[in-house]
Amino acid sequence: MTPPTRHAQQGIDADNAVNNIVGLDADFDVVIVGYGPVGATLANLLGMHGHRVLVLEREASVYHLPRAVHFDEEVMRVFQTIGLAHLVEQVARVNPGMRFVDDSGTILLDWPRPAGIGPGGWHSSYRFHQPDLEQILRGGLERYVNVTVRSQCEFTGFTERGSVNQVQFIDLRTNQSLQVSTSYLIGCDGGRSTVRQLMQTDTEDLGFRESWLVVDVLLNQPMEQLGDFTIQYCNVQQPATYVRCPENRRRWEIAMQPGAAADMTQPETVWHLLKDWIEPSQATLERAAIYTFHSMIARQWRCGRTLIAGDAAHQMPPFMGQGMCAGIRDVANLGWKLHQCITRGNSEQLLDSYQSERHPHVHAYIDTAIRLGTLLNSCETGEALRSAMSNDDGTPTMKSIAPRLGGGLAFVANAEVTAEGVPDQHTGTLAPQAVLDGVMLDDVAGYNPVLLINDELLCEAGEAALHGVPVQSADGNKQIAKILTDLKVGAALVRSDRYVFGCANTADELTDLLSAAKNVMVL
Repeated sequence: MTPPTRHAQQGIDADNAVNNIVGLDADFDVVIVGYGPVGATLANLLGMHGHRVLVLEREASVYHLPRAVHFDEEVMRVFQTIGLAHLVEQVARVNPGMRFVDDSGTILLDWPRPAGIGPGGWHSSYRFHQPDLEQILRGGLERYVNVTVRSQCEFTGFTERGSVNQVQFIDLRTNQSLQVSTSYLIGCDGGRSTVRQLMQTDTEDLGFRESWLVVDVLLNQPMEQLGDFTIQYCNVQQPATYVRCPENRRRWEIAMQPGAAADMTQPETVWHLLKDWIEPSQATLERAAIYTFHSMIARQWRCGRTLIAGDAAHQMPPFMGQGMCAGIRDVANLGWKLHQCITRGNSEQLLDSYQSERHPHVHAYIDTAIRLGTLLNSCETGEALRSAMSNDDGTPTMKSIAPRLGGGLAFVANAEVTAEGVPDQHTGTLAPQAVLDGVMLDDVAGYNPVLLINDELLCEAGEAALHGVPVQSADGNKQIAKILTDLKVGAALVRSDRYVFGCANTADELTDLLSAAKNVMVL
């Protein structure tokens, strides 16, 4: 169903909007509203494939203060895909993990991160300064003449007419109303998303809502005693979090108690709250702000040719550091599907799979973040013990979750059983990354699918059966051989977003797998 004309109430007469708009001499494949990390990453992914992209951003430049401070191995792989991981790595810091402690300093729950490189080819957890990351992502777009960025432009509405989406915005420098036509409109415009509002989609409240004081400081001197681990202080009277950020940056997040003073952000109040960790002479206060942490998911992520991603689609408490990560996963999933639709005119079912895959995945992260927030606020260890694995010394230890994608493009090569007589359980799981002659697999594949296959199945099926599918054989590569051995399959088709599309153990299964894949992606 074609959605009606939508306009924000910001000085535009909706009835006369189109007639009063000055057009630009360009049409676009995708218009992205919002130029934060999520929008900029999507622009890079689409720019790689040569699509005509317009990014609209209300602000004049990168917001200079810290916001998000964590991303994980999977997100670093996305940065690798867009060719920017080497720059991001220079401004990020490997995070050793998180600990939940009680008033006496006893560890209630330990969440250590492995010190070495993980199966995805990167460390499992990183800390970063968001303005640094945004500068890198924006700089990456300078490589693409097909990507246009317009800052100080406020999105105001859209109108779908068949296969064209008319997007309206105001140039805030001239107060001029403008319109462009695009095949798709993507709202990456944050928690108060105008795009989501104009889609008229409801949101599901998942039950967490708390106000916290967020304090960022710049150390004036080394303070090794603060430590490198993120510490969650489980204190009923004053729950708090300490975050070790890159270089001399440190963050504290302190729960606001009922009836808290209105001057919580005043320097004297902030320093009083930080007195157990640091003194005013030891650091410079960069920012103190009150944030409301809450949990929600939009019920509808797509309305015709308009979609939302990142905080526009979902929000979660910060206790897992997965807010921005979830948004980057959104656009890694959505980007290649938009590419297929633009390039091949794929069916709407492909875009429907965006929400059906991502919604349960992000829901799992939100649920876990809420449980951790409950532990932080209550000092109760029961929930932690039920969801954790214990070390030899009995300390409850949490492991990072790795949810499977929801149903969407799920495909089992043989609907009954694989050659081993068990169902294919790998579809929708994140694939490991191998190294090929000193080059990482994702660098070879780019933002494209790739088939990992062992020598035996390749010989059985024959090169002709692959029909030109990008292939990486286990022949001479122990890492690919190990990946397939661990999965107990002869071949695994990995999607552009690094999730497994399906697996095969016989030539017939491989034929069925590739036939199904060609219905939804360019091989």
